[in-house]
Amino acid sequence: MADPKGFLNHGREVAKSRPVDVRLKDWNEVYVPGSLLPIISKQASRCMDCGIPFCHNGCPLGNLIPEWNDFAYREDWSAASERLHATNNFPEFTGRLCPAPCESACVLGINQPPVTIKNVEVSIIDKAWDSGDVEPQAPERLSGKTVAVIGSGPAGLAAAQQLTRAGHTVAVYERADRVGGLLRYGIPEFKMEKRHINRRIEQMRAEGTRFRTGIEIGRDLRATDLKKRYDAIVIAAGATTARDLPVPGRELKGIHQAMEYLPLANKVQEGDYVAPPITAEGKHVIVIGGGDTGADCVGTAHRQGAASVTQLEIMPRPGEDRAPHQPWPTFPMLYKVTSAHEEGGERVYSVSTTHFEGDEDGNVQWLHLTEVEFIDGKLTPKPGTERKIPAQLVTLAMGFTGTDRENGLVDQFGLELDERGNIARDADFQTNVPGVFVAGDAGRGQSLIVWAIAEGRSAARGCDRFLTGASELPAPIRPTDRSLMV
Repeated sequence: MADPKGFLNHGREVAKSRPVDVRLKDWNEVYVPGSLLPIISKQASRCMDCGIPFCHNGCPLGNLIPEWNDFAYREDWSAASERLHATNNFPEFTGRLCPAPCESACVLGINQPPVTIKNVEVSIIDKAWDSGDVEPQAPERLSGKTVAVIGSGPAGLAAAQQLTRAGHTVAVYERADRVGGLLRYGIPEFKMEKRHINRRIEQMRAEGTRFRTGIEIGRDLRATDLKKRYDAIVIAAGATTARDLPVPGRELKGIHQAMEYLPLANKVQEGDYVAPPITAEGKHVIVIGGGDTGADCVGTAHRQGAASVTQLEIMPRPGEDRAPHQPWPTFPMLYKVTSAHEEGGERVYSVSTTHFEGDEDGNVQWLHLTEVEFIDGKLTPKPGTERKIPAQLVTLAMGFTGTDRENGLVDQFGLELDERGNIARDADFQTNVPGVFVAGDAGRGQSLIVWAIAEGRSAARGCDRFLTGASELPAPIRPTDRSLMV
């Protein structure tokens, strides 16, 4: 145990954010660089090293949280990094982007603010990079087997790194022009600067992983041809089919899916554009969808100089305390104020869009909505609550419905889908096609980054067993109660 009285002597402290008026002028991460290290030892000391550490169950990766908390408390950063990497390939991603279900499951959180697990995690990995503790881990020998990984998001990268380290020759295919998937083009720079991806990619290249960008399997290269080239394939193509809003006026100019809008802002930061082709500058912006992607649109619109930003959510506003049906240690739905929400804008709950109204040139100008309420378990419009709000740019951030079916990948492989439209797989993450595996959102459906990495690792183990008849890779985490995870 780090400090038997740590949780009694120290309250919860989190990373400090830069002032809003300062951070809105750039695209750097919102947190004050180096603000965590002076406090992180005390925060790690709050970990009680519970007899049954529920934080393990709350984390899909099964991170050894009490162990690296103890090392962080003692400021043994090298040992902390080793324990952290034992279960997580990319803690600098999860430490910045994961909503931290581990903290919701923290035993201290029953009657006190939980341990700042996420902040401890990111401090350990940042310190490890600074001190040179993160090095390539090339395999001692090659197996002679080849694997193609389709998709370079967190699931694909985790699978590729695990398989490369197991001695297989791995090539990652990415349809975008850069590696990273939604980490690269879906996550704004102010949430995670892309230098964190770049140095991981360099580590993976040094280990032997190869990357093929600008190639979409199914269109640029047939899936059947890919299968002939490789001994096994891991599909980690994500769930990129966005949920649409089929209401009158949807065809008006200025209404875009979030994943049409956000990547262009990121491409400006990559130097591809001087200004984004879709911009919020000087416009009244409406974001439809109250989740993390919607918040990313809000923060992006603020930095582009929007005249106003309004975020709409069809569900009621969540409470600030756990609801009775979401008891500890489940992951509760709580009212959350992200860094983007701190920066301004309005959030409107329990409303549904009825239609859009445009000008004579076909540009969206107004969004018409109505309030809704639950009646007999169904969301029903409330009479007399109709109104319209100005809307010159609308982003749809309502989630995703499954993997891409239009590029031919599913049909060319002959893959079976489950009842939710995801690629079906067995306990080893293998599809109905022998030697073809699936990980991440493509098989699980839209989920968390921490689940993507966990699934990538598990699919890699299944793939390794297929190629060798056994596996030295770590056994996959298989929680018995998934309700504790999401």
